[in-house]
Amino acid sequence: MRIEKDTLPNLLKFVDTRTEEVSNRKEVEEAVEKIIRTVRSKGDSALKEYSQQFDNISINDFLVSQENIDAAYEQTDQAVLTALKEAKQNIESFHKMEVQNNFVDANKPGIIRGEKITPLASVGVYVPGGTAAYPSSILMNVIPAKIAGVQQVVMVTPPQKDGIKPAVLAAAKIAGVDKVFQVGGAQAIAALAYGTESIPKVDKITGPGNAFVATAKKMVFGQVDIDMIAGPSEIGIIASDDANPSQVAADLLSQAEHDKLARPILVTDSEVLASQVSVEVNRQCALLPRREIAQAAVDNEGFIAVVENIDDAFELMNDVAPEHLEVQLNDAISYLNQIKNAGSVFLGFSASEPLGDYLAGPNHILPTGGTARFFSPLGVDDFIKKTQFVSYTKDALEKDAKNITTLARVEGLEAHARAIESRFNGEQM
Repeated sequence: MRIEKDTLPNLLKFVDTRTEEVSNRKEVEEAVEKIIRTVRSKGDSALKEYSQQFDNISINDFLVSQENIDAAYEQTDQAVLTALKEAKQNIESFHKMEVQNNFVDANKPGIIRGEKITPLASVGVYVPGGTAAYPSSILMNVIPAKIAGVQQVVMVTPPQKDGIKPAVLAAAKIAGVDKVFQVGGAQAIAALAYGTESIPKVDKITGPGNAFVATAKKMVFGQVDIDMIAGPSEIGIIASDDANPSQVAADLLSQAEHDKLARPILVTDSEVLASQVSVEVNRQCALLPRREIAQAAVDNEGFIAVVENIDDAFELMNDVAPEHLEVQLNDAISYLNQIKNAGSVFLGFSASEPLGDYLAGPNHILPTGGTARFFSPLGVDDFIKKTQFVSYTKDALEKDAKNITTLARVEGLEAHARAIESRFNGEQM
């Protein structure tokens, strides 16, 4: 990994420029636009054509039957089911604390104000196929929606020649998915956004995907809501001499193995730790099954910054705004208030990032690419909408009428002013 000292400007410049080649972006956008247009006009028949074209699979019925889901559940290894159920309990207990309540304010005579919380009616969850089909992500997307009160959660996932992985369908059953459809790619996003004969139109689409899926989500935003456009995974670690270099390296690699564009970053005030971690990363990486992917991420996207002190480390990480941030320091929780920008934070030497990926309970659908400066992790709030309401008696309106009409006329909106005055026609205001 690249090591530099006192490198705030250099690191920020490095973070702003990934090595990803942005090639054929226009071609992707044009292809996705055509797919969305075709699905919108032709419905199921377009989905069947695209399944044959892109997945080389002929599909007659997109809906995965409950019998098939139940059979997949029975085929899933018992240890996997136990882990998924434990994860579900932790995710539920965490997200239940996010639930918001309606409120009403009636402190002024004759005036009632408030806000009403309503769950979205339907949500679509996209689950990638192949090696990127992560059962844990199904739990993370679906459980907060169910806690919010969403009545219908449908899942789409690309068809597979050997069938959808049993663990994926088992996770869907455990999480409470209402319907599963075997359709993937940009065409699945279009189907969820506009509806087809088989697939219902939803109010919001969540879940990760490739460039075509991400582009489709961008294009249908406004027709439906979306969660976020997720980029490659990131991990930032702040550590000092007390950290174990082997453990720090292992945690950096836990994200590097995701993607060649994943970004592992260590910031430390110890040159010794920096050197030890660099050596240990290369040693451990060579032993990984996904070493080619992890090594590319380490070589091209990895960075170790040596700073003067730990306060500088937090300042730097707040500018980076990593998806995951580990604080491998003594009394790590005492530093929590110094963290301003991070998707999810892991405090202490034992709080390794995979805790958040699988079992701890906080969501692992997180903002990437520095967007933790203004985006939040997926949660219950993403599956509700708020409606404000107000009620005035005539006496209460009379007290506020002059201020309302004054502001309306300052803005040149005479009809606004007259709407208020119409309640008092012939009366002295």
